[in-house]
Amino acid sequence: MIIAIDGPSGAGKSTLGRMLARKLGLLYLDTGAMYRAVAYAALRSDASTTDAEAMAKIAREAHIDLVGDPDSLQVLLDGRDISHEIRNEQIGHAASMISAIPEVRRELVRRQREMGAHGGVVLDGRDIGTVVFPDADIKFFLTATPEQRAERRFDEERRREADLNYEEVLHDINARDRRDASRADSPLAIADDAIVLDSTELSIEDVFERILEVVREREARK
Repeated sequence: MIIAIDGPSGAGKSTLGRMLARKLGLLYLDTGAMYRAVAYAALRSDASTTDAEAMAKIAREAHIDLVGDPDSLQVLLDGRDISHEIRNEQIGHAASMISAIPEVRRELVRRQREMGAHGGVVLDGRDIGTVVFPDADIKFFLTATPEQRAERRFDEERRREADLNYEEVLHDINARDRRDASRADSPLAIADDAIVLDSTELSIEDVFERILEVVREREARK
């Protein structure tokens, strides 16, 4: 089974993807971490993140591995564990910028397809159900209001960044939404056969129970 979880920044995709993969004993692929790894490599270089050719070259040459179980997934860049270093607003902002570059997306989409080709996988991202695996067995699209998503991201990130400001996080969430929806290559969109779940008024546990219910229903039909 291939399960796709898409949605905007801060919707809870990674948390729910890990929970679902753990519950079902499936491989978990955090595709957003791959873009963050490219962003990390870009920021360590002398190239500008607006230089499409340079970013595409970095994406092609970067050796990115996702290893471990859902609860201890490690992101390796050229053999080095950068799991914690990529989880900050600077990297997130750069990843959002880089992800709009068509050549970067095509390279990472190619790799994501290779990783999930054999099934038995939960993938989360922005274009899993529409581009990466349009024939996925089950597709979810998670969403929530920008304010709610910003609040979640703020609560999560301020543990690592004490000087983080909620208004800045909200501004960045809105900017990412605009970039995701307007980019020429693989814009954020809801697949026609996706199940849309709005978590604005729901807890993570409530959303997870709904997702699990859908998966169990699909399994029972087979």
